[in-house]
Amino acid sequence: MQLRAQRDQRDPQAKRAKRLTRVLVGAAAVPVMLVAAGCSSDSGSDDGKDKAAQESAASKSASPSPTVQAAAFRKLPEPCSVVTKKTLDDLVPKGDSGKEGASNDTAMRASCSWDSLDDNGVKGSQFRWLSVSMLRFESDVTRGAGDKLARDYYQKQLTDAQTAEGAKSVKTTPVSGTGDEAAVVRYDLKKKEGTFKQQTVVARVENVVVTVDFNGAGLAGDKTPDADDLVKDAQKAAKEAVAAVTKANGAAAGGKPSGTPSPSGSSSGSSSEKPSEDSTQSSSKAPAKDS
Repeated sequence: MQLRAQRDQRDPQAKRAKRLTRVLVGAAAVPVMLVAAGCSSDSGSDDGKDKAAQESAASKSASPSPTVQAAAFRKLPEPCSVVTKKTLDDLVPKGDSGKEGASNDTAMRASCSWDSLDDNGVKGSQFRWLSVSMLRFESDVTRGAGDKLARDYYQKQLTDAQTAEGAKSVKTTPVSGTGDEAAVVRYDLKKKEGTFKQQTVVARVENVVVTVDFNGAGLAGDKTPDADDLVKDAQKAAKEAVAAVTKANGAAAGGKPSGTPSPSGSSSGSSSEKPSEDSTQSSSKAPAKDS
């Protein structure tokens, strides 16, 4: 009986010891499982970030760089040689050699002007003034293709001519056979010296805009020149100037060299410079308008 009582007394202690051991072992296993789970979760997160980064890099490499059609014409001719000597003799018969306008980049903008005063003494005199200006536009990925920029400037030049200060009897007529598009704006300017007949021909060939100003007046009592004759003369000068532009770029008159796509939108070192739209006009201001 005594031995059984001792065993019964030890059994509860043994049972409690075993239960305590199982609890401690279970508690120790929980952190291990949490650590393992945490490692597994972190590893999956990193894999997701890496995969997203790889997909983003692949997407960027697959996207093409912005391109724009390269401008057809890359240079301008010498401005004082764009009109033939014969035409100059007809338009400004008493004129001296042309006066080249100031330009910091003659591949982008250039101009030349001539004036003539045929003095007939007491019978009066005939005044003539001719100016040719050229503005070339480069293609640019942010601003657009060169020919589009030239078209915009072409329209601006026509509008400026049509709204010239003091202009009377303004008429605009399309001109054929001169570049890709052309028009002539004609009007009268009343001055104290007499009535000046002004003709402005604006022509675009590819990415170049050519503007020809030609005016004439009969001074000191001489008769006013015929406007129709002056228009024909201005159109002739414009046609020669456009032909000179195409020839300078290795194309026959009226030809259209094909451009190639350019990722940078430039074909020369000056392409990043935006041409000043008023630079050629300011360097070739008509004496008639200053009188």
